[in-house]
Amino acid sequence: MSAVTPQAVEAPTPQHLAEEFVALFGYRPLGSFRAPGRVNFIGEHTDYNSGLVLPIAIDRAVYVAIGQRSEASAEGRTEGGAGEIGTADPPRRGESIRIVSDHRDDTGQRMSGQFTAAELMPGTLPGWLSHPAGVVDEIAKTTGTVVGGVDLYIESTVPVGAGLSSSHALEVAVLIALDEVFGLGLDDREKVLLTQRAENDFVGAPTGIVDQAASIMTETGHALFLDCRDLGARQIPFDLDTEGLRLLVIDSKVSHSHSESGYGARRKSCEESAAIFGVDSLRELADDVDLSGLTDEQRKRVRHVLAENARVRATVELLEDNERSHGSDHDARIRAIGDLLVASHESLAHDYEVSCAELDVAVTAAMGAGALGARMIGGGFGGSAIALIDAGRVDDVGDAVSAAFAEHGYRKPDIFAVSAGRGAARFD
Repeated sequence: MSAVTPQAVEAPTPQHLAEEFVALFGYRPLGSFRAPGRVNFIGEHTDYNSGLVLPIAIDRAVYVAIGQRSEASAEGRTEGGAGEIGTADPPRRGESIRIVSDHRDDTGQRMSGQFTAAELMPGTLPGWLSHPAGVVDEIAKTTGTVVGGVDLYIESTVPVGAGLSSSHALEVAVLIALDEVFGLGLDDREKVLLTQRAENDFVGAPTGIVDQAASIMTETGHALFLDCRDLGARQIPFDLDTEGLRLLVIDSKVSHSHSESGYGARRKSCEESAAIFGVDSLRELADDVDLSGLTDEQRKRVRHVLAENARVRATVELLEDNERSHGSDHDARIRAIGDLLVASHESLAHDYEVSCAELDVAVTAAMGAGALGARMIGGGFGGSAIALIDAGRVDDVGDAVSAAFAEHGYRKPDIFAVSAGRGAARFD
């Protein structure tokens, strides 16, 4: 039996979301919205250095059904779900935001929460609730609109803690729902920046901008070539199926948290290095800049960022040239990307020092089983790796990685293929 989960994953339908919403809140939602997770194909830890990234939106997403309470519904018509929210604290008409997730806590109850925009301060809400709360808080600061009197029901097919940006997908899904219901009129750039501020200032995670941009701006069958300095973007053809290739995600099952990990320390080191050179970000430095004036740690961090930007440029060039080429030259170009993925992993593991034993084993095993290229993705310290492989080697690579994890005594990884999906939108 193959270790690889089939690519198709059952997603909720708009009808299902509406039915769950009615059961919980007692009235029909205004609509449903979908925001995908992402795989950053190449360009890691470059976004907060104003660098270059190349993510895809994947075919796994966060789904939100949203309703706006009338006086009647706010007075307690929540048949079938009021107890899960908490009957001792009934909704405050016109003010509260109630959120219920399909995920269950240790007692088997749906995870849920309730708050008002007026009471929000960083650190006031724990865990997953801080992400939608941060969006609500940032909407008030940015637009002056105080969000209230709404209910949200959330489902997700994005694995949590796998480095596929489940938290950012949640933020984006909530934002686009609130944007439509409250008529905020935000464009894509404003949505990207607003969710980044929510993540940085309210959640307290010093993340860059790639995850939100990938979820909001990417088109089906394309990767997003994003310049994080000015948010300039170009859609790059990325239909691996037509090339006879697959992109496997290997979830190591090692969870990570950007707000608690060494992510912030890496970012600080980059900012300090930029200041030494008198520039706003490492993006301003030439690829051959003299790094002798830096500490050994700073040198390694800067070396990774400069080389990773170059690898993104090279990957985009290969993909675009591949689109124009034919025959053996065509095949060689797409396959040459594999070497860039491996070089990215080596740099992340040794210069940026954000890999872990499980991710290194995943990459080594995938390459040993015939992958064209493989690397860790995301912030690091756990999460996932990706492997670019021939379509006919899906089972070989998946089985080899699972066997290597078992040999090392690691938890069984979750392995599945992804394709380049569409960005966030209304889900009807």
